[in-house]
Amino acid sequence: MRILIQEVRKGNQVRVVLLTRGEASTAGTPAGREQEARAAAAVMGVEIDFLEMGGDCHLRHSPEGSMAIAREIRKFQPQIVLAPHPDENQHPDHVAAARMVRDSARLARYGGLMELRELPQHSIDNLYFYSITQTMLPNPDIVIDVSGIELQWNAAMACHKSQMKTKGYVHLVQTRARALGASIGVELAVGLWVNEPVRVAALSDLTLSSRNY
Repeated sequence: MRILIQEVRKGNQVRVVLLTRGEASTAGTPAGREQEARAAAAVMGVEIDFLEMGGDCHLRHSPEGSMAIAREIRKFQPQIVLAPHPDENQHPDHVAAARMVRDSARLARYGGLMELRELPQHSIDNLYFYSITQTMLPNPDIVIDVSGIELQWNAAMACHKSQMKTKGYVHLVQTRARALGASIGVELAVGLWVNEPVRVAALSDLTLSSRNY
């Protein structure tokens, strides 16, 4: 979420696509969860939409699901796509979503798919994975300084009132961001994992280091 706020501040258009409305949640209702998500999106300045994929706890890694997400990629034509990390965690939907997004990024560029023929094919530039609740993942491949957006992030998180009733998610995310920030000498940071190696034209294009040598 911090990364999205940062990109909006840079003038980039950001769109969030949610695959469920928390239908299986103990706290809140699907309608309430949607309202909370839309309120948070407004605070962040991002577009938001929902795909009907069977509901919370019913996501399945399937060609049909990947095709539906590929259709959204063709509609929006993003340069960068973010998805949950594909490693197992406490919610099976996260793994299914990660795998479908990974597949959809490839399907979106295939010109011969009849299911997508009404939309122009599109090749994204990069796919990155983010951690939702995993704390034992390998070190991230990319670490982004997100210091300076805390007030806006707090305001967006406060919109998710029903989710905050069941867990100390804000504290978990804050602790992780401060620890990762300390590793690169800043207040707060967010990590991403690559789907494929990062490509640069020249070594000197990498201008920032996590250490002061």
